Amino acid sequence: MNLKGKPYYLSDEDVQWVNDTIASMTTEEKIGQLFCPVGFTKDPTDLLPYLQKGIGGMMYRAGLGAEIQEAHRYLQDHAKVPMFLAANLEAGGTGTASDGTTFGKNMQVAATGDPEQAYRLGYIGCTEGAAVGCNWAFAPVIDININWRNPITNLRTFGSDPDTVLAMGREFCRGAREAGCAVSIKHFPGDGVDERDQHLHLTVNSLDADTWMKTYGMIYRGLIDDGARTVMIGHIAQPAWAKRINPAASEAEAYLPGTLSRELLEGLLRKELGFEGMIVSDATSMGGFTTAMPREQAVPQSIARGVDMFLFNKDFFEDYGFMLKGYQDGVITGERLHEALTRILGVKASLGLHKKQKAGTLVPDAGALKVLANDQFTAWADECADRSVTLVKNKETMLPLTPDKYKRVMLVVVDGGDMFGMHCDLAEKMRAALTERGFTVLDAPENSMAFSDKPNGIKQLKEAFDAAVYVFHFPTASNNTVIRLAWKGVLGFGNLPWFTKEIPVMGISFANPYHLIDVPQIKTFINAYTYTPATLKAVLDKITGVSAFTGKSPVDAFCGREDTAL
Repeated sequence: MNLKGKPYYLSDEDVQWVNDTIASMTTEEKIGQLFCPVGFTKDPTDLLPYLQKGIGGMMYRAGLGAEIQEAHRYLQDHAKVPMFLAANLEAGGTGTASDGTTFGKNMQVAATGDPEQAYRLGYIGCTEGAAVGCNWAFAPVIDININWRNPITNLRTFGSDPDTVLAMGREFCRGAREAGCAVSIKHFPGDGVDERDQHLHLTVNSLDADTWMKTYGMIYRGLIDDGARTVMIGHIAQPAWAKRINPAASEAEAYLPGTLSRELLEGLLRKELGFEGMIVSDATSMGGFTTAMPREQAVPQSIARGVDMFLFNKDFFEDYGFMLKGYQDGVITGERLHEALTRILGVKASLGLHKKQKAGTLVPDAGALKVLANDQFTAWADECADRSVTLVKNKETMLPLTPDKYKRVMLVVVDGGDMFGMHCDLAEKMRAALTERGFTVLDAPENSMAFSDKPNGIKQLKEAFDAAVYVFHFPTASNNTVIRLAWKGVLGFGNLPWFTKEIPVMGISFANPYHLIDVPQIKTFINAYTYTPATLKAVLDKITGVSAFTGKSPVDAFCGREDTAL
């Protein structure tokens, strides 16, 4: 391993720090460095036992910037070896600081057609992350949205074109690098082919080996050549490459998740693609990992087979015991442990964490929080929103939607956005925005349902409404296996748009770009990709004719069907 070469580029002094630090560690501290648990608490009393184990990093879910910063400060102040402090900075600084900037999901960025927007995404997210002490971005997502049914990639990807994904991923990494964060490109060997969710069980990248290399392999090779310092391994099998690397592999071995596959880790990622940086597992609490083998075996085997850092836990202290025992029993050799530690500390040194620790600057002071949601970042987010909103389908003369033509608007919001007990205010905001622009906004009456035991005539419908606007918000989320539209109500049909031949109907999606599969009868359809105040304003500006649509869909919004485009 050459720590002076890609992707570390360390000086002699830096290399000496890596070697001296490893030599100074106890066995227990070396095992601790392999772990990056999730931060469930900010209480120093509860954090101290983790620090005593010598953990190598930690990742908090998003919270107020000041609170996350203080938790990070405590961790760094009490860590013997400076820590990785990570965040899912996929869509902006709000991946760590809830009072930061939501720039936009990857697909929104790609819809602008401008890689500079991906640079801004990486720069904003990592600059705001650095303000609260983050130094490691679990981003960018460089999966390819090959299968429109996949419930977890979707808006998190830059689309279905590998060249676009590479171009956008490169610019995200450039922004992150300028902001001082290491990236973790993910989720190797590539999500987006299967239609299932690795959070729940093993999923499979079923491309043949040559096609994989021309798509996912081309993207990973490009970003590895550019100097990506870490790669996140998914609980995803790639049987074609596992068998090419090891023709003697059994079917069971070929279908191991990447996190437990020596063929994919050492054979494909290390040897074929030439990656010399640090490999981190995806969250090991996910079903794709936990169902692969007994956990007491899986924990040390992940490191033994090529993972360098172990992300999240079912029970940290239990997992730590499994890892230590695996080392003591020889599952993890001394050479493999030393190699993993060298890569972990090599990346830390490449970020200058050892120097910042000495200078007391690992976490900035409270004044750094001024960067959160600053005017420049907000203006960039507004520009991205304006350039991304996409008119996917325009088969009627409904646009522009103005009060002169369509005064009385039926508003139907179909919202799957209330995830994890969090209220989504899209319905209220959409109603207020339409009202402010002069529309009379009305709810769909009960008797407008497709099937109803009350009077339900066409004359009554036309007398009440001039047009209908359907707003959809079904964002992807782990463990949410279906992001299709579902209609609830009498006989299960609810307020579905059954009346498209009677009054003009417009559909607007603020999340999943594939909703036309379920409402092909809607003739005017817009994809906005991300729900933020900026995208809401951009949508209203465009449907009312204030500004033009300029976004281009990064995926086939018609799902490969002809009827959805009619």
